[in-house]
Amino acid sequence: MLKPSYIVGLVDGEGSFTVHIPDPNSDKDVKRRARAEPRFYLKLIGKDKEILEKLKSYFDCGKVYIQRDKRNNREDCYRYEVANRHDLQEIIIPFFKKHKPKLKTKRKDFELFCEIMEGIEKDKHLSEKGLKELYEIKKKMH
Repeated sequence: MLKPSYIVGLVDGEGSFTVHIPDPNSDKDVKRRARAEPRFYLKLIGKDKEILEKLKSYFDCGKVYIQRDKRNNREDCYRYEVANRHDLQEIIIPFFKKHKPKLKTKRKDFELFCEIMEGIEKDKHLSEKGLKELYEIKKKMH
């Protein structure tokens, strides 16, 4: 069984709290399923896939999948990812509020991630003005 302190250390080193929000000022007409796509993920090399499976069991949510790398001298990696908003709100965010990341940059990204998630919960991502506000927060993330 994984301990919270181990998970925090792992996420400090290899994890990410991120949100894809297309630049609302861009002329590009990018078609995506959602206007704001929050994700928590952790990526490790193939031989460490077991750790990601344990994380998935620990949190009881998310998916583990291969992330192929075709560049020379690169190993394929595995990625544990939680994209379901309910799971992010009810499982991932409460865990990291209780067990805060130790690295300042990771902690700041997590706080900004929470701020964006609050905006999504209030449907800010559904209006142009709100999406621009969320995008400005996203730009502060590492």
